Amino acid sequence: MKRAVICAVLCLGLISTVTRAQAQCRLALVLALDVSASVDTAEYELQRLGLAAALDAPEIRHAILGGGPGYVALAVYEWSGFYQQKLHLDWTALRSGRDIDLASLALGTMKRSRDDFPTAVGQALAYGATLLDRAPDCTRKVIDISGDGINNFGFGPDAAYRNFPFDGVTVNGLVIIDQGSEVQAYYRDLVIRGQGSFVETANGFSDFREAMTRKLFREINDIVLGTLPQPPVDGRG
Repeated sequence: MKRAVICAVLCLGLISTVTRAQAQCRLALVLALDVSASVDTAEYELQRLGLAAALDAPEIRHAILGGGPGYVALAVYEWSGFYQQKLHLDWTALRSGRDIDLASLALGTMKRSRDDFPTAVGQALAYGATLLDRAPDCTRKVIDISGDGINNFGFGPDAAYRNFPFDGVTVNGLVIIDQGSEVQAYYRDLVIRGQGSFVETANGFSDFREAMTRKLFREINDIVLGTLPQPPVDGRG
């Protein structure tokens, strides 16, 4: 009898531990889409549908639902000019296949907010930081900003990083390159930030879905590429 009681207590403790792990958030992920004047209607459609398809991809679903203890929280907004940010998906916990279905549907049916404003990268990052500031309490915080141009209005990324809450936040970039561009170097040198940050590249808007799928897979699984092995503490090989 005593052994049965001990077993029951241990089992309850294990269940409680698993339940707490499932209730915790392992990643707060913000996706920011460029809708500045350089993005035409057809290109916007490729972004909108590409993002919805990437979130719905089997490997992304598996990464979200089977990538470790805890859930992924997602928020999505569009950005262009200084005050032109539109939140399309507020913080949503992706705990089940149905949660992903609903989020993908919301993204696939977005309506473009603006099409005639410049490219305010710094303000886009600042908006992402304030959005993360009210995110669930998650182990990791990531902003994923996509764009096809460099900052041409308002303050730049450096000012955003000095004046907004980016402690513990990783910023990755998805650069859309069309006919050769300085955008990739701009994102690599000035936009990405934090441990393991990286730039993914789409070869034109037609490649956006594939590039976003690669990027989400890497972000959700917390994959760091090109990390050099650390030398032993005592100096021996």
